[in-house]
Amino acid sequence: MKIKIGFGVDVHQLREGYDLFIGGVQLDADFGAVGHSDADALLHAICDAMLGALNLRDIGFHFSDTDPKYKGIDSKILLKDTYALIKEKGFQIGNLDCTVILENPKVNPHIEKMQKVIAEILETEVENISIKATTHEKVDSFGRSEAIKCYAVCLLEKH
Repeated sequence: MKIKIGFGVDVHQLREGYDLFIGGVQLDADFGAVGHSDADALLHAICDAMLGALNLRDIGFHFSDTDPKYKGIDSKILLKDTYALIKEKGFQIGNLDCTVILENPKVNPHIEKMQKVIAEILETEVENISIKATTHEKVDSFGRSEAIKCYAVCLLEKH
């Protein structure tokens, strides 16, 4: 096949005393995402979308949260390493469409910077990286700012 489509989702609990990274960008917040790595839910969802498109399992399979070498790792490194696997299979990014669900802080002011960071790592144009943000209207754990959730869909093209 010349094109493949993948879907990814990631959720992290939010707590005081942690940094908040989304899309490779640190946001100013009184809390952050809890995880083995830097807990960048958007980059993790993108990794899973790319891996899923080529039936390469998931991010946890490749970068185990029980492996000490990934403790606190910058998720931009995980994205770069995931993209290396995609390129090894002869594919490149066609486009990404992502959604961040977070009550606060507001994500929209940071989207352009996130797009640039992700596009550079994935060796593509910024216009191929769509990032949208929404809230859960104060409903459930996401709406109460107890967690962040990110979705990503990717199109990979054989080159």
